[in-house]
Amino acid sequence: MSAEQISPETKLSPAAVRKACADNPKMRERDLARSLGISELELVSSFCGHGVRRIEPRFDDLFPGLHDVGEVMALTRNESAVHEKVGLFEKFVNGRRAALMLGEQIDTRMFPANWVHGVAVEKTDGKDVRRSLQFFDAHGDAVQKIHARPGTDKIAWDRLVETLLIDDGSLDRLPEVTPASPFSRKMPSADVVDTLRSRWQGMTDVHQFHGILKELDLDRLSAFELAGDAWAWPLDRSSVTAMLRLAASEDIPIMCFVGNRGCIQIHSGPIATILEKGPWINVMDPTFHLHLRTDRIHDVWLVRKPSDTGHVTSVEAYDSDGQQIIQFYGVRGEGNAERSDWRDLAENLPKIDRGVTLGAAE
Repeated sequence: MSAEQISPETKLSPAAVRKACADNPKMRERDLARSLGISELELVSSFCGHGVRRIEPRFDDLFPGLHDVGEVMALTRNESAVHEKVGLFEKFVNGRRAALMLGEQIDTRMFPANWVHGVAVEKTDGKDVRRSLQFFDAHGDAVQKIHARPGTDKIAWDRLVETLLIDDGSLDRLPEVTPASPFSRKMPSADVVDTLRSRWQGMTDVHQFHGILKELDLDRLSAFELAGDAWAWPLDRSSVTAMLRLAASEDIPIMCFVGNRGCIQIHSGPIATILEKGPWINVMDPTFHLHLRTDRIHDVWLVRKPSDTGHVTSVEAYDSDGQQIIQFYGVRGEGNAERSDWRDLAENLPKIDRGVTLGAAE
């Protein structure tokens, strides 16, 4: 059975999904699920009883357990970017609305309400068994995947899976998911400009920005467009690739944020190996891989936010719907001023004249 032979309106059984996977072995699970008209969660869950078991994403058990398994690879992605970090789950800080994982390599911000489903996956690959824990939101989209590595403690891994197991007897049906509402930008009111600029100029910490957007009911791109040239300006879409290449060649450490509804994953440090393949720009370093679809970048902005140590500069890329794909900062220690080499790099990236339609420049 090929993916093209299945109507998206057809309610598929787990057996039918497994057959579609067998008939399309080279397709990525995410792409095959889309072609079948189901979520990635539904596709993976069709293998329950066939190397897949349901687990509950209980943070109080999950992250202390991951601390014990040793080295893993953590993967967080959205539609246009994939962020992979190899390292340890170190310091976990729980919270009702947001939780943190703080570590030298694996550094994340998690939003527990969007960690709804979980599965433990074992796939046989020749003589090897590939193990992963995969977590999904209510819409069936992956929020984070954690893959075992050769150095992972397999006994601790199995113990963690047993702790999280759910026996709900649902091997013969796919999990229920709810369609996600499409992302849409908010139209700013005409009288918000002066308030936004005043509040923006008065920031003493970059983390205050989210609160300002919420209070003024603004999306990020609208705020950038209204802030004025002192605080934000549009860049050419080639700027992200140029920035990555310059940061690598000049050994400028960066922070790279990729997120979705449930998780934001961060790399902090230098990057070295930059490779282009088709529409993808890739960072391929020992503990950090980034895969970014440059053809999905519609708008790029240089953004400056005041802090108590001087302003902080970010480079941010957005898709055609106005949804953030990826965000970059220069690495800086707590309480330290921004690195001048990062600021110089970012502020000299090619600008777009505001008279040009954003996202249309070639």
